[in-house]
Amino acid sequence: MKKIPIRQQYLAFLSQQEDTHLTKMNNIVQDTLQEEALLTQKIKDEGKESTQIGERLSDLVAAFVGSWRFILSFGAIVLVWIVGNRMMSPKDAFDPFPFILLNLVLSCVAAFQAPLIMMSQNRQEKKDRQRAENDYMVNLKSEIEIRHLHEKIDLSILEQYHQMFEIQKQQIELLESLNRDLKKIKHS
Repeated sequence: MKKIPIRQQYLAFLSQQEDTHLTKMNNIVQDTLQEEALLTQKIKDEGKESTQIGERLSDLVAAFVGSWRFILSFGAIVLVWIVGNRMMSPKDAFDPFPFILLNLVLSCVAAFQAPLIMMSQNRQEKKDRQRAENDYMVNLKSEIEIRHLHEKIDLSILEQYHQMFEIQKQQIELLESLNRDLKKIKHS
């Protein structure tokens, strides 16, 4: 049986260490990708919330009431109401000058609008809070990823230095061996 020189055995050992290092790095990357998939899925699942009819209605009312279309159309209705009642004689007008009926209608509209708008704002606040929590989770994940990258780079550099020093040591030993052989040849 042929005996393998120690240097070749050592180089095989260094290759095995490099393979082990690459396997560790691959496992770290796989774990990171799995964690990323879990975080992404969790954020997607939280975004799929079921809304009730009342919540959707409050969102629609708040969206309409907060628009220029509502302001202009409601202003036009109030203007037509006032002008129409002022042009009629006080005896024929359905809502004469102090416009008591108009005040009642405006009060009723405000009484219904306020709770609907508040419900919509509460829902929006809940969505914003959830969005902020998701942003926090993503930022935390990014921080962890950056730390992992630093660890990987540090580990890689450290192992590369170790490998480089070992190779350099082997080269120096080979050079010394060659130098001794050359001296032997010179002296003979």
